Amino acid sequence: MPQTISAPNTVGNYRWLICSLLFFATTVNYLDRQVLSLLKPSLEEQFGWSNTDYADIAAAFQFAYAIGLLFAGRIVDKLGTKSGYAWAIILWSVGAIIHAVAIPIGDGLRNTLGWIGLSAIPVSVLGFIFARAVLAIGEAGNFPAAIKATAEYFPKKERSFAVGIFNSGTTIGAILAPLTVPWIEKQWGWQAAFIIIGVIGFLWLFFWFRYYDKPEKQKRLSEAEFAYINSDADEPQPTDENQKEKKVAWFKLLGYRQTWAFTFGKFMTDGVWWFFLFWLPAYLKDQYQLELTEMAIPLAVLYSMTMVGSIGGGWFPMYFIRKGYNSYDGRMVAMIIIAFIPLVVLAAQPLGHISYWAPVLLIGVAASAHQAWSANIFTTVSDMFPKKAVASVVGIGGMAGGIGGVIITKIGGALFDHYKALGHIETGYTIMFAFCAVAYLIAWVVMKILVPKYKLITDL
Repeated sequence: MPQTISAPNTVGNYRWLICSLLFFATTVNYLDRQVLSLLKPSLEEQFGWSNTDYADIAAAFQFAYAIGLLFAGRIVDKLGTKSGYAWAIILWSVGAIIHAVAIPIGDGLRNTLGWIGLSAIPVSVLGFIFARAVLAIGEAGNFPAAIKATAEYFPKKERSFAVGIFNSGTTIGAILAPLTVPWIEKQWGWQAAFIIIGVIGFLWLFFWFRYYDKPEKQKRLSEAEFAYINSDADEPQPTDENQKEKKVAWFKLLGYRQTWAFTFGKFMTDGVWWFFLFWLPAYLKDQYQLELTEMAIPLAVLYSMTMVGSIGGGWFPMYFIRKGYNSYDGRMVAMIIIAFIPLVVLAAQPLGHISYWAPVLLIGVAASAHQAWSANIFTTVSDMFPKKAVASVVGIGGMAGGIGGVIITKIGGALFDHYKALGHIETGYTIMFAFCAVAYLIAWVVMKILVPKYKLITDL
């Protein structure tokens, strides 16, 4: 019999307040992350960076993010969602701010640790690598904590929609960044952009501490809404609010095909989003000679499109769940349809002679599809694993996604420098767009082979 999607009107909506907190945290997360890519044209001119230098800085973020995700999931499961999320945003806000002093940091590192070969790295590159690493380790806590909070506050039938809503914060952050960072840089300099954006995270902490607690401890949550949250639960609920959850070993989690399905899906597709996020400003400058202020509107339009994918992608599986599919199977049907959409990016370069708006809009469609995919792939974890293991599995898959991002970034930097030297950098972008187009189909096929049918993990 089809599952019911909507909650009775008498249930209450406190869970959506929690979702709004996750949305704003994710917005701040992407605001902080996006500042460097927007300042890249100015910074590379000021410090003489090559595409490879920038790729090294971006890859350092992705590598630290990958390692951080592995441990972040574990730490969030151990500390709990409330404390784990708070420590994550404190650390990443500090990391964002210290970009403003990247040059003295780089100089200090070279003088202190030059004996391990750092003297060969430009001071500016070294300083930004350090700042990006601190930012990445903190930001790694965002998605494990947010997915865990979603698993705590939403029934399975609503989780992909909730994930789609808070994940749209990535879009808002990506929209706000090009609209604000160039203006801040013009008014007060590039250091001010990092400081002002970085401070916002500390403001979020006040609301997080005031309004978040585990559902069984949350006094603002009605009994009816608490019952609704657990209405389709497949695992026993704690009877004692102080009950400690048994730790689950990483190696045990790695023994499940479900873990590997999520991990491979993230490995193949996260790099696509990283590429769109970190390289699009460079693409618009390299191929269309747009200045930073000129690309603000195209980037804002492109990232605005991704909100449709994030929220729509979160809602899409509900159509199939209403038809009688279980939550996982409905999600997988939605994901194979979504996986075909990025193929449109194959037309970005052939149609680029018309106007830079042609690739901007096509890439926007592909990026929107990524957000739809992301809303669903995250939720497959809470479909199949008990709540106590969700953040750890998300961390394992996130680490794989970060490593995939490192590979894509390093390959991109090398390709762009190579073809730029040959006088046709557009070939490098064509190659990268081709990979972005097919990555999701490859990921879905392997995920389906690993987990052909829904199977809940019950022996943790």
